[in-house]
Amino acid sequence: MTTRQFPASRLRRMRRDDFSRRMMRETLLTPADLIWPVFVLEGEGQRETVASMPGVERLSIDLLIEEAREAHELGIPALALFPVVGSALKSELAEEAYNAGGLVQRAVRALKTALPELGIITDVALDPFTSHGQDGILDEQGYVHNDHTVDTLLKQALSHAEAGADIVAPSDMMDGRIGAIRGVLEQEKLVNTRIMAYSAKYASCYYGPFRDAVGSTANLGRADKTTYQMDPANSDEALHEVALDLAEGADMVMIKPGMPYLDVVRRVKEELRVPTFAYQVSGEYAMHMAAFDNGWLDADTVIIESLTCFKRAGADGVLTYFAKRAARLLNR
Repeated sequence: MTTRQFPASRLRRMRRDDFSRRMMRETLLTPADLIWPVFVLEGEGQRETVASMPGVERLSIDLLIEEAREAHELGIPALALFPVVGSALKSELAEEAYNAGGLVQRAVRALKTALPELGIITDVALDPFTSHGQDGILDEQGYVHNDHTVDTLLKQALSHAEAGADIVAPSDMMDGRIGAIRGVLEQEKLVNTRIMAYSAKYASCYYGPFRDAVGSTANLGRADKTTYQMDPANSDEALHEVALDLAEGADMVMIKPGMPYLDVVRRVKEELRVPTFAYQVSGEYAMHMAAFDNGWLDADTVIIESLTCFKRAGADGVLTYFAKRAARLLNR
């Protein structure tokens, strides 16, 4: 890259006025870039606050539909659904995960009936349904058994697709699960169900508030997920994970967490040129909210700046708990 020398080139000239700043803006953020993660619980008229995520609530299906309608009107194209399952339905083998009459499956049907044009993404993972809080089925030594877990995940994904989910999003990080899920979807003629693979999901401490929200923290206890989620120190490995998931039939890929891993987002987008998404996870949200509530940062400007950074790094879209607030700001 060659640059003209001062004074022939004064880069501040183009920054002087709002109109010229807008003319040369390289990255554009719109509501269509946002996906809203939501927590659904049983009952009617139920609304629970998430203490570690100020402003985020667990909602019963009827209230979720009302909130989803507003999100749709704001131009948000899709929401990502995460269940809050009671302890009585948790088990060692996570059978409730693929119950056709389960909470997620009923929520999908209700949302698609009320808002057929709104995209519905479902989380394919077992941790909300296991009594031990892990994302898979444990063997006798307490190790997450890959292939047994995949057998359960494909049942879960199929039940979501049959309920009407537009996108199933395996977030478990088991080997081979994308191919297995794609195979069963093809077998059952659900060929237009898309797969958003959490291909580079790191064993991060930024997930703590999310685990509180879905009620898996107590079940997990002092255990961790380092035997299947990625080492935060690794970047090359992420490219291998993404490439494998694409080869097995993923339509789009996810990097999680978000802002601390924007280098991975950039590498995936530049090197593989595929639809690439990132998740501004619960810990990122909680840190922002703490700064906003203490008056240390200006909420509106920082929310838009943070989401623009995802786009600048190469993300095609961002899962963010700020989705509705950001959409309102962008629609002004």
